[in-house]
Amino acid sequence: MSNDAYGQESAALPAGVGGYAPAGFGPLVRAFATLIGNRRDAGGALAVYRHGEPLAHFWIGSAGDRPWNANTAPIVFSATKGVTATVIHRLADRGLIDYQAPVAEYWPRFAAHGKGAITVADVLTHRAGLSSLSAVADTAAEALDHELMEDRLALSRPDRMLGTPTYHALTYGWLLAGIARGVTGRSMSELIRSEVTDPLGIDGIHLGRPPADSSTEYAQLAGAHMSFAAHPLAAGFLAKVGFRLPGPLGAAARCLFVPGLDAILDGEDPPVLNTEMPAGNGVATAAGLAKMYAALADGVTVDGSPFLSPSTHATIRRIQTYRLDHALFYLPMMWHLGYHSLPVPGARHAFGHIGLGGSFGWVDPQSGLSVAYVHNRLDQILLPYDQFAMGWLLPLVLSSVRASREPRRRADRAAA
Repeated sequence: MSNDAYGQESAALPAGVGGYAPAGFGPLVRAFATLIGNRRDAGGALAVYRHGEPLAHFWIGSAGDRPWNANTAPIVFSATKGVTATVIHRLADRGLIDYQAPVAEYWPRFAAHGKGAITVADVLTHRAGLSSLSAVADTAAEALDHELMEDRLALSRPDRMLGTPTYHALTYGWLLAGIARGVTGRSMSELIRSEVTDPLGIDGIHLGRPPADSSTEYAQLAGAHMSFAAHPLAAGFLAKVGFRLPGPLGAAARCLFVPGLDAILDGEDPPVLNTEMPAGNGVATAAGLAKMYAALADGVTVDGSPFLSPSTHATIRRIQTYRLDHALFYLPMMWHLGYHSLPVPGARHAFGHIGLGGSFGWVDPQSGLSVAYVHNRLDQILLPYDQFAMGWLLPLVLSSVRASREPRRRADRAAA
């Protein structure tokens, strides 16, 4: 869509940036172009919705062999968790799931080895004591078998972190998929379509590879990925020493590493696209992810019915635990049910979920704003820089929204 369609109220986009943005968004667009532009084979997009309506959507760069466009979608890694949690909330909204009920009520096999008291809320807030990937998978090939992972988690034993927030980096998705399968008999991929994308009219969020009839175009990952983990010395250290380290280093190694896991991201057709990893292999456009979060600010479906009831909206906005997360280097994640707090000045009640590399979805229920930022660079050297880009993108979004309203305010005052 050309920005010219927005007339005098639209911002002039810098060279190379496609899409549209209202007047007042210039600083945000320029900062975004600086962040994403001039990256080899890489690109990204940012979308903003207000009260369920698109306000801005712009992009720059490439998806490997083609320019980025409105339908380009990279893997958003842990930003997928917010989509998976939204499925659970839709089921809970209809009375199919009670957050405080034991998981085993919906998934009887899960009661094995003393897990009978673990609740759905414990899983949604990373307190189930099942964060370790290495406890259920010996190889990357096993981690790509999502039904095997669900089954092994059901029969596994919780660790000593049961009850303490400890980021379930990959196991989170299979745990929620097992709960949802027990309630509906359907896979998480099917449920994302039936509970999220179809009701909201979104063709921009998929679990793994987008189907052939979708307009979504997968953007191959750029950068060096996490190649350090493939080095024999690093892999040997992680396998033999890393798992035994105390504190957050050991917890992070246990929740993320099995031999060969780095290779599932490689190539034009990476193996990670061929599985259901509901904690990490979502493929999403910026507009698709922003539209989903717009529905978490009292949004409605395409037929005008409420996406979630007011009571469910109130529940997901509440912080469930203020305890520091023991696998995320004691960061104060302030876990909601499936999301974490992402407050910025002027939006202290906002929440969402960020993924590896910095892609994120975000909503501020009070203002009705939702934002999504996606890109396809995953580079171990630049990862810290990319991971925390939201720290200055979100404040710029809020200031841009305020600036975009000022001309109208002036016109209203002049008319009065």
